[in-house]
Amino acid sequence: MNEAEFDFAIFGSTPMAQLLAGLLGREHGRKVLLVGQNRAGYRLPRGLDISVAPITRPQSWTRLIGTAPETARLVVRIAGRNALSRVDPVFFAEAPRAVEALSHMRHMAGGFGIAAEPVGQSMLGGNRLGMVLRDTLRLNRAHLEAGLERWLKDCTVERPVPRSVAIENDGAAKIETDTGIHWARQAVLADDEAIVAWLPLRQWPTLFQRVRHTSILTTPTRPLAAPIMLELDKGLFLTQQTEGGVAAFGPGERAAFSEHVLNLLGQNRKVEQAGQTNYVALGTRDGAPAFGRAAGQGADVVANIGCYGAFIAPALARWLAGEPSAEEARWFEQHLVNRTSRQTRVDEFQWPLEGHVA
Repeated sequence: MNEAEFDFAIFGSTPMAQLLAGLLGREHGRKVLLVGQNRAGYRLPRGLDISVAPITRPQSWTRLIGTAPETARLVVRIAGRNALSRVDPVFFAEAPRAVEALSHMRHMAGGFGIAAEPVGQSMLGGNRLGMVLRDTLRLNRAHLEAGLERWLKDCTVERPVPRSVAIENDGAAKIETDTGIHWARQAVLADDEAIVAWLPLRQWPTLFQRVRHTSILTTPTRPLAAPIMLELDKGLFLTQQTEGGVAAFGPGERAAFSEHVLNLLGQNRKVEQAGQTNYVALGTRDGAPAFGRAAGQGADVVANIGCYGAFIAPALARWLAGEPSAEEARWFEQHLVNRTSRQTRVDEFQWPLEGHVA
């Protein structure tokens, strides 16, 4: 049986995971393999990639604003201009705590040069208030994935189909395929599915919560008020699909989630479900993203980065390669997965997860 050695094994199927693998190979000269298949074309949406997020910490806005243009230039080189678009998403809320957080986010975004404008009840209905974030960058996953295939080959990233995977105590990975064994000095579990599938229970961080999520797709219906909408009260995303339907995903059990989505869309909009699925995603107990090795050893994890993960991929690649800027190093070190509230306060606004923990 053939054997091969690598510096990194990246596990994940999201654009962020694929960008991370290619950047480590091309920009940082590492030998990289990627375990994960493209998903945009054949399953219900579970996420999206935009250059804004429901962030309340100025350090995180700084990190995101600093690398978003870098990601945008990279994506255009990889897959052309159709892989990137500009949208005006709307974040909205009704519960007092979420409305207060929304106001803080709007002022925070404005302070970082993003045109964040209030949206009134006449557009959103009920007692909801919102903000629109103008000129936001969005990655178009279907267009991007075709380009990523070619780019990853150019970056000499290997993509084995595993028969078995073992993550060692020191973070090394052994990947067995039909043709041989691949060894990697460090495993990086770069999305929720990869963490749930491959992280040994003995390495499971106390910071994590498994949360039941639902994704549904409707048949074509009347357009949404904005192409992307986030309900802060529940962490629910609504996205307008090119064929006219609406995709919704977020925390919750299928029946209650579907009922809530139908109520959000309104009684005047004819809606039929075309598909639905349940899945498990990860949250953190303080609402902030998490990186690094649990207890200082084992596989690296990347968790709770929400909708903006792809836009910090260049900084994450530099950090994993040991080549971050001083500001990047400080931010990642503040968000280590083995942090405690006594060490650093990085908590972000988080919608209630009680009742959805898996």
